[in-house]
Amino acid sequence: MRIGPHTLSSPLCLSPLAGYTNLPMRLTVRALGGLGWATTDLVNARSLLERNRVALQLVATAPGDQPLAVQLFGAVPEEMRDAAILCQEMGVQSVDINMGCPVKKVVKIGGGSAMMTELAKTAALVRGMVEAVSIPVTAKMRLGWDDDNLTAPDLARVLEDTGVAAIFVHGRTRAQGFSGTVNLAGIRSVVQAVRRIPVIGNGDVTTPEAARHMIDETGCTGVSIGRGAFYDPWIFRRTDHYLRTGELMPEPTFAERVRVMRIHFERYCEFYGELQGAKLFRKVAPWYAKRFGPAKVFKRRIIAITSRADFEAALTEYVAWRVPFCDADGELLPRYAPGPLTPSFMRSEGDPEVFARDSIPVPRGPVEVW
Repeated sequence: MRIGPHTLSSPLCLSPLAGYTNLPMRLTVRALGGLGWATTDLVNARSLLERNRVALQLVATAPGDQPLAVQLFGAVPEEMRDAAILCQEMGVQSVDINMGCPVKKVVKIGGGSAMMTELAKTAALVRGMVEAVSIPVTAKMRLGWDDDNLTAPDLARVLEDTGVAAIFVHGRTRAQGFSGTVNLAGIRSVVQAVRRIPVIGNGDVTTPEAARHMIDETGCTGVSIGRGAFYDPWIFRRTDHYLRTGELMPEPTFAERVRVMRIHFERYCEFYGELQGAKLFRKVAPWYAKRFGPAKVFKRRIIAITSRADFEAALTEYVAWRVPFCDADGELLPRYAPGPLTPSFMRSEGDPEVFARDSIPVPRGPVEVW
């Protein structure tokens, strides 16, 4: 798969998720393998131009964090253009325009999903960005505002004509938020609307089989994974292997999960400082715990950590508490092992293992309090 001049190592992308897809997360997932493209948290174009501390932190990068796109949101053409120029000067490989965020504080200023309601105005804004930079400009959208306004195919055609290099499409409407079922037919309609550029599908991909199913059913060139990557940071490596060979890799052992979680935590401490890093990691560690099996002791302790010492103490206590649930090798006994999650778009009638928002909730990020 190619985005502009960039040939990706795999057709798998990390979706931006406010408050989570920061530099520590991206470096951790990249080190595990299989990721072809990553995008930063969504960044307010005006805040970036004002060199706001939080905005600069969101776009911070490091060696090994490439190829990287910065996702911008905003509705003022001049600000979006100038922010794209600034991103190019920073050395990133691409700029992505957020046209899919359903959060009210983004939509009310004309950004996010609101951009899908005024095609001519959006096209003019995008054209100004494309003409101002030499790096590829991409767009992330939803299927439309609601089921009565599925504008994504029309918008995709318009954006291709303006010079957009790729389109990422989440298979839900703005009205759905993150509820309901991903509409694979809707993603397919966007794929069929364009002539040359890649369309990358997104929504509820939590397993390698789900990624393969989305590609087969929609014809999309690649798959972008958001919440599924927090549920399973190894999903890119496992999915890339599955797409190449048809073979499913075994899930990581508990020891491997703990090893990677420690690395992820240390990156938080290095990036944010120990106190702030530990506090922010309180909302990340429970994602790892979703595959630990019984984990109530760990969850209770981890949400109060303020230091590296607290983290290690919580982990040490949990490992000892976990022993009765495990075999001699430290792996969960079958009756305690968490089962797989089947996305709703792959569910068979009566299938009990269905993707559930209770199992993989929608994380609260900073965009909700901007």
